[in-house]
Amino acid sequence: MTDMWELDSEAIEERIAFKAQVRDLVWRETKKRMGIGEQEHPNTPNALAPTSARAKQLHLVYLQVATEVGDAAQQLATDAAARAGRAGGSYSELGEAAGGISRQAARKRWPDAVGTQWTLYLLTNKSHPRGMAVQVFRSSGKAIENGRTAVDEGALTDDGTVAAVVIDSSRQVFWACSFNDGTWAPQEITLPEDLETVPGPGKDGHSDWLYRWEQHITRLL
Repeated sequence: MTDMWELDSEAIEERIAFKAQVRDLVWRETKKRMGIGEQEHPNTPNALAPTSARAKQLHLVYLQVATEVGDAAQQLATDAAARAGRAGGSYSELGEAAGGISRQAARKRWPDAVGTQWTLYLLTNKSHPRGMAVQVFRSSGKAIENGRTAVDEGALTDDGTVAAVVIDSSRQVFWACSFNDGTWAPQEITLPEDLETVPGPGKDGHSDWLYRWEQHITRLL
């Protein structure tokens, strides 16, 4: 979250003013639903006797309106994140714009926002693992489906697929899976933090990432 102490006084005043505008919007809508004119009493949500039946009804309607505003704001944020992702925004940038949440939290909140393509990496051959990027998809779900199928079918041959990773356009691991000898089926896994970012093919660190991924999966098998 953004630290208020790191904001200058003008920015703080702007945020306070914005929150006041939202409160005014919720209050006006509450009075409208209650059939109370804008200039009629009560003038604030707390102007009635706290324990009165009328106050309870007022606060419940206020809560309903505030909840609807929150739901609408979340949908607006989701739409904005998708547009920012299509424009080239990274999860780090989305997280910063969303109040300073982490890249991982932003990716969890908007899993399909960043990247219009998803790259599937497969690790084949249990005895001598070899990893490679094999296919690019326009759908994260399709990439995961193909990865899981490849690992599931990999058990049928000695040189079959033993692990799969799907990464997004920002080169971040989105999903990972490996073959489980115990259940004899694919199992979703979480990769260590140092394996979450995948350098592009031909770039410094790509071969090293493949080697470290191979070693990590080998230890799991």
